[in-house]
Amino acid sequence: MMTLVRDEAKSVGLEAHDAPYHIGAVTLRARDLPRLTAYYRDAIGLKLLREAPGLAELGVGGTVLVRLVAGAAAPASAAGLFHLALLLPSRRDLADWLRHAAEADIRLEGASDHLVSEALYLSDPEGNGIEIYRDRARAEWPRRPDGGIAMATERLDLDRLLAEARPGAYAGMPPGTGMGHIHLRVGDTAAAEAFYRDLLGFDLMVRYPGASFLASGGYHHHIAGNVWGSRGAGPRAAGEAGLDRFAVVARDEQDFAAMRQRILAAGGDESDGVPTIADPWANRLVLTR
Repeated sequence: MMTLVRDEAKSVGLEAHDAPYHIGAVTLRARDLPRLTAYYRDAIGLKLLREAPGLAELGVGGTVLVRLVAGAAAPASAAGLFHLALLLPSRRDLADWLRHAAEADIRLEGASDHLVSEALYLSDPEGNGIEIYRDRARAEWPRRPDGGIAMATERLDLDRLLAEARPGAYAGMPPGTGMGHIHLRVGDTAAAEAFYRDLLGFDLMVRYPGASFLASGGYHHHIAGNVWGSRGAGPRAAGEAGLDRFAVVARDEQDFAAMRQRILAAGGDESDGVPTIADPWANRLVLTR
């Protein structure tokens, strides 16, 4: 248990991490651990930081971003992970990764300009969704008439992005890369808002048709939930393939204590000083510092 919930080091210089809480390592249950490990290392560009029987931890520098555990006991159900989102420090870093994907024949499933960010989408060999993105500076984020953040899904010009890529062999994801957000498949967005906003204290930032985006510290979103393919879904089965858990990283001791209190008041529990709780669809989060 302790191996899975060690403190996550914080990346610096990312809009997503300039908040009381941000998303840390995402843990996935793998059906084929060696294959998935190779994919996150070679295709995605994370470094293999630690390997043990039934476990692989990948990330950047000393920061674990993706943790893979063997032993998926059941296929993934409707609820669970929509995508984990790796946040790169700059647009040029995103261009470098796009050139790597083109040269390595890595298949993309989408590319979008969200006004606050630019994103590339794909899935790993076991169907776990991945977003690789960069943020625009917070001062550039457009605002609605009520002052809220405006987001959209517009076409991203891949040729223009690719033109910014640097020459040379791809060296992997750069220093400063972090986990930007996590997007979940849920059964009901109102219930997701009730859990993540009303119980855990995240702010509702944006609503799309069938999706809610929540955040800490004014970020556009740290946690999202949609019902696009999971409307009415119930709790996930124990040991399902896909998402095992994700870390919520507190900025300091005061923020940790406040979220710990919310988690325990909402029915969560604590083991070895690590508070944890599952949402209504058995998507589990752990609180770290």
